[in-house]
Amino acid sequence: MREALYHAALHNDRGLNLIWVHSEELDHAEVENRLRSAQGILVPGGFGERGIEGKVEAARYARENKIPYFGLCLGMQVMVIEFARYIFDSDEPHSTEFRPDTRFPVIDYMAEQKKVLTKGATMRLGNYPCQLLTDSIAGRAYAEPLVQERHRHRLEFNNQYREPLQKAGMVFSGAAPDGSLVEICELADHPWMLGCQFHPEFRSRPGRPHPLFRDFIRVAKDVLREGDQPPLPLAV
Repeated sequence: MREALYHAALHNDRGLNLIWVHSEELDHAEVENRLRSAQGILVPGGFGERGIEGKVEAARYARENKIPYFGLCLGMQVMVIEFARYIFDSDEPHSTEFRPDTRFPVIDYMAEQKKVLTKGATMRLGNYPCQLLTDSIAGRAYAEPLVQERHRHRLEFNNQYREPLQKAGMVFSGAAPDGSLVEICELADHPWMLGCQFHPEFRSRPGRPHPLFRDFIRVAKDVLREGDQPPLPLAV
């Protein structure tokens, strides 16, 4: 992930200053102090409940302050959780990975994963196709209607919540070709807030940055923040 950011910064002719933020230390009172200088915020993939609420706070801060946000796998899931909490005006929307009894399971185990008891080598792994909306952040970045991306996860966006979140401004710009699985989420009224269920960093190269990383950096470098000066500060 770090190298993919450097690939994209090189393409955009910018230096890069990564500000590593421990999400366990990020709460509502502290988020402004830790993130106010960032021109972009990236929440990477991961497993387990540790630091989840801090990641949700980072997504909230990015949404409210129009700071470019890039969520990778779990980073997409916390983006969805935060937006659902906002539109439902409730702290209950969550992932069943962390809150099995949540009333709003906006992120849930894939149907084929719910009966899996032995976890080894049972995730959704490898390349899968993703159909893109042409008129979207993702569609413009890739400039092609169908792409292949690499996956490593067990949970997915819960399709029961597609309609209410879409009505509130979430754009489902990438999905499995049959429409069954959400692959990319965006916010319509935000300069660049996008989460993807796959891992685009796996396909980035020094002379060929991944399109999503490339455009994330392109937008982030033009954000004016406190003490705006090179190199580009990104909170991760």
